[in-house]
Amino acid sequence: MYKDHRIAVVVPAYNEEKLIGPTLAGLPDWVDRIFVVDDGSADGTRAVVEGRAREDPRLTLIVHERNQGLGRSLVDGYLASSASDADITAVMAGDNQMDPADLPALLDALIERKLDYVKGNRLLHPDIGFMPPYRFVGNAILTILTKFATGYYSVMDPQCGYTAIWNATLKRLPIRSMTSGYGYNADLLCMLNIGRFRVGDVEVRPVYGPEQSKIILRRYIPRTSWLLIRLFFRRLWQRYVVRDFHPLVLFFWVSVFNILFIIIPFTIMFLYIYFREGQAERTTLIILVFTIMTTVQLLLFAIWMDMDYNR
Repeated sequence: MYKDHRIAVVVPAYNEEKLIGPTLAGLPDWVDRIFVVDDGSADGTRAVVEGRAREDPRLTLIVHERNQGLGRSLVDGYLASSASDADITAVMAGDNQMDPADLPALLDALIERKLDYVKGNRLLHPDIGFMPPYRFVGNAILTILTKFATGYYSVMDPQCGYTAIWNATLKRLPIRSMTSGYGYNADLLCMLNIGRFRVGDVEVRPVYGPEQSKIILRRYIPRTSWLLIRLFFRRLWQRYVVRDFHPLVLFFWVSVFNILFIIIPFTIMFLYIYFREGQAERTTLIILVFTIMTTVQLLLFAIWMDMDYNR
């Protein structure tokens, strides 16, 4: 136990036969339950975990016969932990990228700061310079987009999978509907925001060693971008229409209408006339400029109100 609370750790693993052993060996003795989810590994991951399970009674192996995605692995791990006697569930990847020395800081944030969910933040750690440049840039862009999608504007590094959550909070979330692939972080944050749960960051050390990222960028970027757009509108509908009402939702919808049905069509019309006749259509230009200015103001007001409402 940790400060009178039973702790479970979910360890998703996919083809991690070389690193799953050190990952499990590094878990503190005070961890009460360990749920390893083997997501259809084609290597010896399952055998390594089974070997450790014979020596460690805390360990439970959950096996996917075929690869179902990281999100699905976490759902199954969360469900298993929720059904156990654990009070808190932490997530540590099976590739040994997460320093066990940081786990107490995440748990303290839940227990002492009265948060419902806490996640690691690698971007403020002095060792962030060791993060590959392409990951840092991609992480920064996704951080900004995720802020808008989830409403947690003060949260950084949403791609960090080092997290902890109260099991009582887990049981109040529609966790079974969480996306099965990458992007689960934003999906879970969106669920938490709709439920008005308190979320915070804790500085953790970025660890980069022999592991190789399994993310395929040409698939990851469009899928995650589309997911964030859907989460944004889901949150607006649930928070500001279904569960409550706030005029900011009208500001956002008017802005979207202006962009789709006025700004884009009038821009195409203006450019067509300009390049065909060699001169600008003044009326079209006035309507276009006025609508752009109005839309920008509406968006800024909506974002400001969204940030204030979620504070």
